[in-house]
Amino acid sequence: MTRIFTTLATIDGLLLLAGFGTGILSKLGVSEYMLHFWLGLSAALVTLLVHCLIFTYFLGTGRWVKEVALAYRLPDEPLPRLTRELKRQTFPPALFAMLIALATAAAGTAAQLQEWPWQVHAALATLTLLINFWAFAVEYRNVNTNAGVIERVLSEVDRIRAERGLPTNQAARQQEVL
Repeated sequence: MTRIFTTLATIDGLLLLAGFGTGILSKLGVSEYMLHFWLGLSAALVTLLVHCLIFTYFLGTGRWVKEVALAYRLPDEPLPRLTRELKRQTFPPALFAMLIALATAAAGTAAQLQEWPWQVHAALATLTLLINFWAFAVEYRNVNTNAGVIERVLSEVDRIRAERGLPTNQAARQQEVL
């Protein structure tokens, strides 16, 4: 997941920066408004995709760790609890990043229709960059930590299976294939 997230966050970050940059150039009369519009719209949609993916990832892996802990009678401390804490740390920045992107897009439409001053859209666009890059940092750190939790759960399960005379997870998967 770390590699997928890094790739998508990089693409999203570049789209956000491109949309921001073309917005400035458009306001200065250097570039066309439509390029800014399409880059901004793309950035908003990819922003939603990236952060929704993070929501789904933490919901799914958190549930998996909880189910494995119940099945193998693992204590709540430290692994299942840590996955819940990681989810709680990650969700607010991801949600704020999505909401500010939506607000920026709405303000851009309002500015285009001359309902709101363009400065509102520009200020929200600046906040969108700052909040998204902050959220990316939090998400990246927590995805990496969560990957370590998953590895530790798998190791603990293999230890328990060995104590019970059962094959490791990997060996059991290979037997299922045959």
